[in-house]
Amino acid sequence: MMKNFIFVSPHFPSSYWRFCLALKNRGFRVLGIGDAPYNELGEECRFALDEYYCCTNMDDFENEKKAVQYFQDKYGKIDYIESNNEYWLEKDARIRSEFNITTGPTLNDIEKYKLKSLQKEYYAKAGLKCARYILVDTLGNAKEFAKKVSYPIFAKPDNGVGAQDTHKINNEVELEAWFNRKDNKKTYIMEEYVDGKIISFDGVSDSNANVIFATSNIFENDNSAIVEQELDDMYYCVPKISDEFLEMGKKAIKAFEVKNRFFHLEWFVLNSDHPYLGKKGTIVPLEANMRPAGAYTPDLINFANSTNCYEIYADSIAYDENREDMSYTKYYACACSRRNKYRYVHSLEDILKNYHNHVCFYGTYPLVLRDDMGDSFVMAKFSTLEEVQAFDKFVREKVN
Repeated sequence: MMKNFIFVSPHFPSSYWRFCLALKNRGFRVLGIGDAPYNELGEECRFALDEYYCCTNMDDFENEKKAVQYFQDKYGKIDYIESNNEYWLEKDARIRSEFNITTGPTLNDIEKYKLKSLQKEYYAKAGLKCARYILVDTLGNAKEFAKKVSYPIFAKPDNGVGAQDTHKINNEVELEAWFNRKDNKKTYIMEEYVDGKIISFDGVSDSNANVIFATSNIFENDNSAIVEQELDDMYYCVPKISDEFLEMGKKAIKAFEVKNRFFHLEWFVLNSDHPYLGKKGTIVPLEANMRPAGAYTPDLINFANSTNCYEIYADSIAYDENREDMSYTKYYACACSRRNKYRYVHSLEDILKNYHNHVCFYGTYPLVLRDDMGDSFVMAKFSTLEEVQAFDKFVREKVN
């Protein structure tokens, strides 16, 4: 019997129709729920779906329940519901509970996926040391924490997405100012500041929380500075992960019990020796996200690994294994972003002319992602990191 898979928001990000098509090609009936009218979906997205239900207000849980009920009445029991989107994870879990859908994370699971303080407990369960932290309740305990670990410190919502509402605090004056203006409806986590670049452990797991595909992205620039100062950026996906990092990532996925899911775990690589966390080069867990990395990063992953991670995800759901051929040549693949407020030396036409053999994908980011990521992007792949750096310099060089 054909299984019913509801994909929530198949049109955003715009490449997510590829998840739907991969599932459809493996025999699933793929049913979409989203807030865009059907005629505004891209042609590829419409083709990938067997039917679509438009919810004009996706934040209204009753509206989404009505959509799921409609599909269940028409097609029978719903076997899966998934969005692969941070924003909808909790609502996906509520729907599973309401309709007795036994695949995918429960509401209890979602807490460890969304609360940064709880994530640290699961990293510890895997035997991995995280930066020291507290949950902020009073100005006094924030000051005591700062005294213990020394400035700078870092504050952000315990339940937050991306780099929004994140703050590097350099001294007591800044701490008092932040505390007096913070959103008192939110719980904030405060961590010791870690001097390091961010690397990710990205991939897909099977039903036993075994990693069936893994890769890594490198984020050398400070995310909070990118948002606060409206900077452009570059990050890249590497052709190979070290054995040490792969084993650390596998331990974390086991500890979090990530089953048949895409994951995006973030870590620091220390730029210098740290008295608590270790020597320069030590890899330290930061956060865990049980969905793909943001925006078009799954496409970047594909370019670097010469594979199709949308298909790998569908393989995990359908066959509980990775059936993609992973023997093809791998590359460094980078995403360079630009901001409309800057004047750049080289136009997009210049970039495409000079790097036509390397550019894989270019376009603009959705408005909702531009604060975090920039206004437009160009993705390209190369054999060496030096070529990536030269390309980045060419793309982001500004007029003085």
